[in-house]
Amino acid sequence: QVQLVESGGGLVQPGGSLRLSCAASGSIDRINVMGWYRQAPDKERELVADIARGRGTNYADSVKGRFTISRDNVVNTIYLQMSSLKSEDTAIYYCNAEVERVVNVEGATRRMIVWGKGTLVTVSS
Repeated sequence: QVQLVESGGGLVQPGGSLRLSCAASGSIDRINVMGWYRQAPDKERELVADIARGRGTNYADSVKGRFTISRDNVVNTIYLQMSSLKSEDTAIYYCNAEVERVVNVEGATRRMIVWGKGTLVTVSS
């Protein structure tokens, strides 16, 4: 079983900073893209940022210049450093990963999409 566990959520004032972490564990041979999604009340889940194994990144327009995603492939962990936080950043933040497992001697792989359970970020005075 592959698991993703998020941490670092909490209450922060507007203009403040917060860092989220997501650690992957279980039977994994390789993790490809990992990313952060968020879902605000009464809204659809949306991509915040993602990062490839080779460190290429993508960001939502609403967070460019304020959020930074990074990853440590040694410990299978990604981070989201959030600064200049706004009230509209309030949401449950979910970690996502595409993982691979080798399934035969020829090296064929099976790919799976895994989600964490989420961590709540509240930006308020």
